[in-house]
Amino acid sequence: MAAPVAIPPGEHVPTADQRLTTYGVPWSHYEAQLALRGDNPVPRMAYLEGALELMSPSRDHERIKSYLGRLLEAYALERGIDLSPYGAWTLKNAPKESGLEPDECYLVGDQSRDVPDLAIEVVWTSGGLDKLEIYRRLGVGEVWTWRDAGLSVHVLRGSAYALVERSALFPDLDLALLASFLDRPTAMQAVRAFRDALRG
Repeated sequence: MAAPVAIPPGEHVPTADQRLTTYGVPWSHYEAQLALRGDNPVPRMAYLEGALELMSPSRDHERIKSYLGRLLEAYALERGIDLSPYGAWTLKNAPKESGLEPDECYLVGDQSRDVPDLAIEVVWTSGGLDKLEIYRRLGVGEVWTWRDAGLSVHVLRGSAYALVERSALFPDLDLALLASFLDRPTAMQAVRAFRDALRG
């Protein structure tokens, strides 16, 4: 048996998301679960063709999604881009049997649209529903996925997502630079360092 790894005092131990997926669930049950949960932020729910996922995000999952959001907002502020955060906005479409709550999402410019322009997903632990397929059915134009310490960008082109190098919404944004600040001890340190890099 391997010896346990000693964690230095004050060091944070990464945790896993808690996830439960049930199959053969009617749409009406998904709607009922959303109503029962009400305004509580957890569990987050995703639905795709009869599969219902309940997920309680870990501390690390929440930290990464919050840092990404703060850094994107700092970029928009520096570049004079109008955007608004909508957090875990519940997006659903009964005829397409699809629904979920993004980790973070944004409307850019026009605030009257029924779906966000950008959704951010943090994949901290493996498994779960195909969120990209749900986003495709819902018509979300751009999805950023953070996985294994890197960001990937998916842009909806016609009826499918294309994996691209740069954001269509923010073509001048260096995503590798943005992601390089995710290791800062606090969100404010990350934002200040990112803003300094943008101004430099």
